[in-house]
Amino acid sequence: MDYKFSNKISSLQPSAIREILKATADPSIIPLAAGNPAPDAFPVDAVREIAKEILNETPIDALQYGVSEGYEPLRKKVSDWMKEREGIGEEFDSTLIVSGATQVMDLVTKVLCNEGDTVICEEPSFIGSLNCFRSYGCKLKGIPVEADGMNVDALEEALSTTENVRFIYTIPNFQNPSGATMSLEKRKRLYELAKKHNVIILEDNPYGDLRVSGEKLPTIKSMDKDGIVIYAGSFSKILSPGIRVAYAIGPSAVLAKMTVGKQASDVHTAMLNQMIVYKWLSEHNPEKHIEKIQEIYRNKLNLMCNCIDKELGDFLSYVKPEGGLFVWCRLPENVNMLEFVKKCVDKKVAVVPGNAFLVNDTDESHYIRLNFSTPSDEKIVLGVKALGEVAKSYQ
Repeated sequence: MDYKFSNKISSLQPSAIREILKATADPSIIPLAAGNPAPDAFPVDAVREIAKEILNETPIDALQYGVSEGYEPLRKKVSDWMKEREGIGEEFDSTLIVSGATQVMDLVTKVLCNEGDTVICEEPSFIGSLNCFRSYGCKLKGIPVEADGMNVDALEEALSTTENVRFIYTIPNFQNPSGATMSLEKRKRLYELAKKHNVIILEDNPYGDLRVSGEKLPTIKSMDKDGIVIYAGSFSKILSPGIRVAYAIGPSAVLAKMTVGKQASDVHTAMLNQMIVYKWLSEHNPEKHIEKIQEIYRNKLNLMCNCIDKELGDFLSYVKPEGGLFVWCRLPENVNMLEFVKKCVDKKVAVVPGNAFLVNDTDESHYIRLNFSTPSDEKIVLGVKALGEVAKSYQ
């Protein structure tokens, strides 16, 4: 049969990261291309205990349908938790529980954008979100990311000259892939520019709790007195990505439409999973667990950067991030990035090519993204050493 696909999906290509991850199924491949939490970051015993308790005491609640807005005790807990920790939440805001933070991007785009509208995003940016915006026929306007976050002068120009901008997408903390953290001054200016141009900000903060150095900065959402910021938070990096529980906090009028959109997608997020997250937040000291995770990633980041300095210090450059999961490395101008990536695979090391994160992924890039959370310490050492061997072939 001659299968004909919709125009929206025909133009999308498989995620370069997911395609590369297929290669990591080979146990001989060192996975510097991934972005999974470290295996020892999971509170396995706590989740096992909680799940057993739920299924013994309230099994029907866990196995029955739930409301689309989310399990009410979890919604309230998340709202209170974020108000206390981040100063997020005004009278005009509400909370929606979703199935992974990418669903926030999907629902925001679904309810705000018509085909041909523009989404302003950082460049480079998370490929999963870029593909989500593309899937709705949106035009993407990339704004360069600097060491201290989005270039707000370029953002101002884009807002002044681009038609039908529906929202600005940003990852202000340990941005994926660049690792950059947006400065406080830029956060404030971003908010003021969005307010001036009557444009919503979609603040994606999956890595905010993974800070390992430097000073914690206020979220953009905490500055929101005008109902122009939608905040996407997730339990994937601090509890479990497999549970697929995340949340949006934003203006009630927008989240009400997102709830309708969710009903057309998955009806509601899995009840058992929501109940596990609620009990974990309520009974198992999440702040102490987050401190444990931060220590794990602090050690792994330092190890990777020390290895890069030793094996690749004269070959590539990078800015050490203050948290997150990734190191963004710039190759020399005379090195073909895709050729370098292929040579790495030949050395049994998977890295992500930088052009995967561009608005136009056919553009040239001199960057690669390395992940330090997934591989063991031993594989970090071996993997970076193999990259050093590849680098020597260019000298």
